[in-house]
Amino acid sequence: MMRPTLAAVALLLVATCNVQGQWVPSGEAPDLQPREFTISNATADGGIGVPGWFVPVSSAVIPGSGQLLSGRERGVLYLASEAFLIMRLWSFEVKGRRERDRFRDLAFSVARAPFRPARRDTVFEYFEAMESYLESGPFDTSVGPELVPPLDEATFNGHIWRLARETFLPDPDFPPDPASDEYQRALDFYKERAIGANFQWSWRDAGLERDLFSQAIRQSDDAFRTATQYLGLVLANHLVSAIDAFVTERLGGRASLGSGVSASPTWRREMVAHVTLQVEF
Repeated sequence: MMRPTLAAVALLLVATCNVQGQWVPSGEAPDLQPREFTISNATADGGIGVPGWFVPVSSAVIPGSGQLLSGRERGVLYLASEAFLIMRLWSFEVKGRRERDRFRDLAFSVARAPFRPARRDTVFEYFEAMESYLESGPFDTSVGPELVPPLDEATFNGHIWRLARETFLPDPDFPPDPASDEYQRALDFYKERAIGANFQWSWRDAGLERDLFSQAIRQSDDAFRTATQYLGLVLANHLVSAIDAFVTERLGGRASLGSGVSASPTWRREMVAHVTLQVEF
């Protein structure tokens, strides 16, 4: 008597629910075909399922992020390298700006102070010239309307005038006719490169300050150069991380987020986890 009763209960349960766990009205024919359920929102190694193109793009923007999305722990190395390189880049940038402000302040408060100039900034080559020459020298030594460059070659302007004469005059030691074309070309060369009245300088009787000025220039230049090198390493970290993510993705294979389709058979390194439920009668 028990066996027919158990069989009847079993048949009643099958008649009132389908194999997917959804209840159907009594009397309807159940679908007894095997069902397959696929979970494709995670990779076998713990990563989050994302489109294949997204992984290298993410690593190019934030190094290591694509690897971490794919469940590859080496992404932490790229992230740590990025943080370290940016920290070093920033520190050298700060040092370069600090030393730059220091040598500019020394130039204005010491070397340019006797000429009572307006505080104006200019190109870095100007400060390099201040480091190399004790004085700029006067722009014009004439009291008349005509421009007469200085002849003291120990000064910066005297050096520029010597260079102009050597470039355009047949004999730089022999003064030509001021009305000649050669002399006018030499004078134009001098006007373009000589230091004007508002930017004159002199380190005379300020040897210590000049040494500090030179030291600050070198330290600023070295800091900015090192910062540029770290910037190159930051860009290289982005590039290497993107290439690593791209190559590994092509070799390993992925499943698109929410696609419900498992990875290609040729991509076997990482497979989407499948859970298949079948009911057989």
